[in-house]
Amino acid sequence: METPPLDLGELRLRPWTDDDVDAVFAGQQDPASRLWAGGGALDTREDAVALVDRLRSQPNRASWAVVDAASGELLGSVTVHSIDLGQGNAQVGYWTAAVARGRGVAPRAVDAACRWVFGTLAVDRIELCHAVENTASGRVAEKAGFRSEGRLRRSFRYGDGEKHDELLWARLSDDPEPELSTRS
Repeated sequence: METPPLDLGELRLRPWTDDDVDAVFAGQQDPASRLWAGGGALDTREDAVALVDRLRSQPNRASWAVVDAASGELLGSVTVHSIDLGQGNAQVGYWTAAVARGRGVAPRAVDAACRWVFGTLAVDRIELCHAVENTASGRVAEKAGFRSEGRLRRSFRYGDGEKHDELLWARLSDDPEPELSTRS
């Protein structure tokens, strides 16, 4: 799926390139990223190459690199995946580099991706799941306009190799859009 660049002032969401591999690898080495990695930890540069290739080429997904608009520094990732146009449903996932945490990057990127999907595709519902212990992701979900819907018991194996309970959030196309400042 072609994903267009999205300009958010000081942030820019853009398609992935080969030039992102080293920054992805570096960004996925801190302990929080390794723990909450949904697709497994990146142990080698080749793992990062494979991840960037998947982000660019898998069907039923729209994926962006989240970068600082001025410097081009990679700050994170946002992907709307498992897009099912028949049901009008999708899921969203994201990560932020350690240098970007606490700056409102993830909520703004998730919101922008959702707005693009709702405005472009026949999608009415986007789900977001995160490990119960990952409270930062709960704050992202809430700030990005998602509503808490429940708990999924032992639903996903994270980077520690253990299955964790997850919290399920959803945003509908007609939910009120969040009011995000540049410093959410």
